[in-house]
Amino acid sequence: MGTFLDLRSSENSNTTGLPGTSLSATPALFGVIGLQTRSVTNPIVTLTGVIGISNPTVGNTFTIQVLRGTTVFNPANVIFTLTQSVRVASFSDTYTFTAQDLLAPAAAETVYSAFVTGGPLIVTSGVRTGPEVFWGVASSTL
Repeated sequence: MGTFLDLRSSENSNTTGLPGTSLSATPALFGVIGLQTRSVTNPIVTLTGVIGISNPTVGNTFTIQVLRGTTVFNPANVIFTLTQSVRVASFSDTYTFTAQDLLAPAAAETVYSAFVTGGPLIVTSGVRTGPEVFWGVASSTL
């Protein structure tokens, strides 16, 4: 039986239409949480998020990356990458993801950050239209 350790959430936008920020080729932070894992060995961390994206061309891509241990983008800390094609032209659509960190360190607290990056074609017209939410749950098998 698992033991609950912590649950945290980060809400950058709670509505469709905001933040209204253009996608960029530079990774942009849209969520950060610190999960208290109580220094247990091999905690199980499940991370989930949702982001709204609008783009007039179906097939343009964007990438979501989740990092462990930092709020500054560093490719060495990436634990999850999802590259997604836009599904609906012109309209805002929401995209969800779920990742697990099965190699989380035995630490009092571990920080997780979610970033979004536009692909080469989407940066000219893609917009982050919200909502933008990132949350995580830490548990232990002990």
